[in-house]
This record gives sequence, C-alpha cells and structure tokens, in this order.
Amino acid sequence: KLCEGILNVLEKDTKTSCQVACLEALRILSRDKKVLVPVTTKRNMQILMRLAKLDTGEDPLERVSEFPVIVEALKCLCNVIFNSAVAQKLSLELNLAAMLCNLLEKCNDQQFVDDIKCFDLRLLFLLSLLHTDIRSQLRQELQGVQVLTQALESSLSVRWTEEYKAAEDRDRPPLSLQETDCAIEALKALFNVTLDSWNVHSKNESHQFRYMAAILRHCLLTKGPTEDKTEELH
Repeated sequence: KLCEGILNVLEKDTKTSCQVACLEALRILSRDKKVLVPVTTKRNMQILMRLAKLDTGEDPLERVSEFPVIVEALKCLCNVIFNSAVAQKLSLELNLAAMLCNLLEKCNDQQFVDDIKCFDLRLLFLLSLLHTDIRSQLRQELQGVQVLTQALESSLSVRWTEEYKAAEDRDRPPLSLQETDCAIEALKALFNVTLDSWNVHSKNESHQFRYMAAILRHCLLTKGPTEDKTEELH
C-alpha cells in the first residue's frame, strides 16, 4: 500500500523536491522483492519511465532542476527490474531498451548529465543481462554496440590521431569518479551485447569492432581516481 501511495503521488504534477523524496523512498522499498508486486504493473512502470524522461522523444534534456528526478527514477527502475521477473518482461513490452538508447544519445551531446548517463547505462546492463530477447534487440535492432561504444568513448574523452588509433597522453589527469563509473557501466553492457558476436559478417560490423578495440586499448592506458577504481575499470 505504501508503494501504491507513493506512485499515486508521483503520477500527479508535484514539486520537484516532493518527487525526489518519493522516489528515494520507493528506491529503498524496491530493494525488497516482497513489496514489488504493486509496483510491477504497466501503469506504474510507465510512471517511472515518464519521470526518467524516457518518453520524451527527441526533446533535449534542458531543465537542470529536473535532473535529480531523472536520476532517482532511473535508480528505482534499476532496482525494480533487477528484483522482478514481471518487470523484466514488461520492459520488453514497453520498449524500454530503445528509450534508454535514445536518452543515452542525448547524454552524449550534453554536459552535467554524468549521473543520468551512468544509471541509464546500468539499466541497459541489467536488461541485457537478465533478458535474452532485449540483448538480441540491442544488438540487432537498436545498434546497441555503436550506442554503447560511443558512450564509452565519451566517458573516456578519447581523441583520435588516426581512424583506429587514439591519442596517447601520458600526462593526462585521471578520470573523475563519475567518468570512471560511466565507463565501467558501458563496458559491462558492451560485454553482454557482444557476448555472442564471435562471427562478424559485414563491413560495418568489422569497422565497429575495430573502433571498439581501439577504445578498449585506450581504456587500458587510462587511470581512474584511485587504484581500486583503476583496477575495476581494467
């Protein structure tokens, strides 16, 4: 009942501070599988997707004041999908992966969206891990390898000297914690999406994998903010 009450409030146009507080409470509650039954309906998933700006088409992310709401809604979706097989099935029906790819492309073009980007990537990782049909959809329909590789390239701030050769700057500062976390989530999602890609058929796929290999090499030469984070990144 508490989850239902929170979602009823979130369905209305309430103040940003109220939305964030409700989402934070729902995120904590959604760690418990027993309370997830009322959350995992099509209506409630759509409420969270709307708050995460996953239904806005091509509209850019313009209102910085809304960013905390987007981040908390994405965190809630991560918990709900991780803990509920029903939510995983609804994700395919609601075309969640396509909406996440669309939001991710918007993040690649904007500043101050690292948290949004990180939890978008984490949700793509979870979907590609837990639902084989979504993994196939990402690879075949949504150009997931390209989208995720571009997200990784953006997180690592790769500069190119040749088509498949990234610039090596030994004196560059370490990545920030947010940049490192985004890169790690992109790598995890890429692993899932490319898991069955041992047989490359087309010139475009060949280009994409050579491009990704160059970025992965650059990643191995990149340092995170701490030794532990660098080890996790590598």
